[in-house]
Amino acid sequence: MTMQINELITISIMAFAMSLDAFSVGLGMGMVPLRLRQIFHIGIIVGIFHVIMPLLGILTGQFLSERMGVFATYTGGLLLIYIGLQMFTSSFKEEEGARFKPVGSGVFMFALSVSIDSFSLGLSLGIIGARLVTAIVLFGIFATCLTWSGLYFGKKMKSLFGSYSEALGGVILLFFGLKLLLPI
Repeated sequence: MTMQINELITISIMAFAMSLDAFSVGLGMGMVPLRLRQIFHIGIIVGIFHVIMPLLGILTGQFLSERMGVFATYTGGLLLIYIGLQMFTSSFKEEEGARFKPVGSGVFMFALSVSIDSFSLGLSLGIIGARLVTAIVLFGIFATCLTWSGLYFGKKMKSLFGSYSEALGGVILLFFGLKLLLPI
């Protein structure tokens, strides 16, 4: 029972960390005039992508884990460290212009861009044997809610702390990667 609660907490923190990217980008995109209906649809689409990408990663990771054993756990840890460092450093790069237009294929490109790294995280979770349904449901819920929050607050407050939330997400993933490599 305690093991299940610990896994639930760990996956929730990871889902939150991965969704901070959608939140931070949503903060910036919130400056684009959006109706609440558009915010709702964008959040749902991002949530769906945050279910599909980690699901594909988890299934791939489970397959690799069955064939690679302990080596797979270290690979998962290294992937988490890589993703965390990438999120952290990219949060301080200045980007010119908006990343997406909030209509048509632009919404799907936005959803893909903020969920592509969740494939790698899913790969790590599959390698270490995380529960499939729990992980993808939590990823979807956190991504949807944080996207809605980012777009809505971005609309209200402009981009007050956008890049800092992505940096925080990177640090959290870096921590979990180190935890896998250095069991304490």
